[in-house]
Amino acid sequence: MRYKTMLLFGAPGSGKGTQGKILGAIPGFFHTACGDIFRSLDLSSEMGRIAWEYSSRGELVPDEFTVKLWKQYIKGMEMVNQFHPASEILVLDGIPRNVKQAELLEDTLDILKVIHLRCTDMKKMVERLRRRALKENRLDDANDKVIQHRLEIYETETRPVLDYYPPNTIVKVDATKSQIRVLSDIIKILVPLKEEMDKSREQKAVVTLPATNTAPIAPAPVGVGLF
Repeated sequence: MRYKTMLLFGAPGSGKGTQGKILGAIPGFFHTACGDIFRSLDLSSEMGRIAWEYSSRGELVPDEFTVKLWKQYIKGMEMVNQFHPASEILVLDGIPRNVKQAELLEDTLDILKVIHLRCTDMKKMVERLRRRALKENRLDDANDKVIQHRLEIYETETRPVLDYYPPNTIVKVDATKSQIRVLSDIIKILVPLKEEMDKSREQKAVVTLPATNTAPIAPAPVGVGLF
């Protein structure tokens, strides 16, 4: 099945991870951040070493590798009963990062909405990345050259993803607002989607209910006692 999905989209530092974690704590939503999946890899493993070689330079890992890793992760979450695709909307953060990845995920994702977190003030995004580096000990984000390189990659490789999806699925949200106001804007978008999903699921459940046996009970033959 294709997962019902809401995509958090924006440049590094736009707040995708922050909003995604909050949404993931709300019943009916399941958040996955591709960056967190990569950072959880064992660096002594082959996949871990490949991922680190690219991310340490601020570069994207190969698309096929990224999509394969993500699919393994989400299927694992489903198998251990952590992700319930029939009743939860998948909140994606950090994937797809380019058009090729979007194409590779076409058979897996049913994109309901793309929340475009826009931040026109580049200085604010750089400051956010630096603060995150200090708070989470993510040294790859602390290097100005790496940060600048990531922003350049976003403009050339990631931003075109917006043109891949239908315009009616894309909603712009001002990422320069406070976190609570950004969250409020996103919630207003998600509530109708979740209600529609729940309504559809309930209707399917009613249709698939087994029919009850309503055949009338035949009367006892004349002269035959019931007791």
